[in-house]
Amino acid sequence: MRIACLHTAHSNIAVFDHAAASVFGNPARATLQHHVRPDLLEAAERAGGMTEGIADATRAAMLALTVSADALLLTCSTLGPAADSLSATHAVPVLRVDRALARDALRSGGSVVVLCAVATTVAPTRQLFESVSDALPHHRTATVEVRLVAGAWDDFKAGNVDAYLRAIANAAETAYAQGADTVALAQASMAGAAAFTRSDKTPLSSPAAGLRAALAAVEMSNAQGAIFTP
Repeated sequence: MRIACLHTAHSNIAVFDHAAASVFGNPARATLQHHVRPDLLEAAERAGGMTEGIADATRAAMLALTVSADALLLTCSTLGPAADSLSATHAVPVLRVDRALARDALRSGGSVVVLCAVATTVAPTRQLFESVSDALPHHRTATVEVRLVAGAWDDFKAGNVDAYLRAIANAAETAYAQGADTVALAQASMAGAAAFTRSDKTPLSSPAAGLRAALAAVEMSNAQGAIFTP
């Protein structure tokens, strides 16, 4: 099984390889094909969000990668909505990594705080979590608050990854102290912050959740193909 990952940060290659080691178990079960397009996120940051032109470029990049993959995982939360229009129409499963995170975070209901580091991620993240929440059974309805961790992204872009992750960990601890039942880290690059938290609760991150969703999508696709093969 080949899962293509479209990243906008080179550092996410190591993040997803680390997550894959725990999700796949047997390394032969699946392989990741990494592709990095930092220009797409940079363009969205300059524009203050994702434009139609950036969405078109993102979809074109995803379509090119599906030619040699069994599933495509878009790992950038700012660009996430670009995957939605392909997910229902393309033969190869196309997933946005943060949708799996949203499902995990909202499954038990309660108070959910979602942390973002990039300003352009806030709006698409809020829309995603609200849409997933609206689809939950009524008795599991969650309250969702999306927060921007101010200044964290400047540390990341400057290469101060420890400072970046510690800022996110501090924001997660603050959210738990204020009564959050669940804290979700909206961006894949934030996953390492869990190791810096001192709370007895661990914030949820997207890489492992997204990979599990990709595996499930491919297995379901294969099963349906087997059922309908003459």
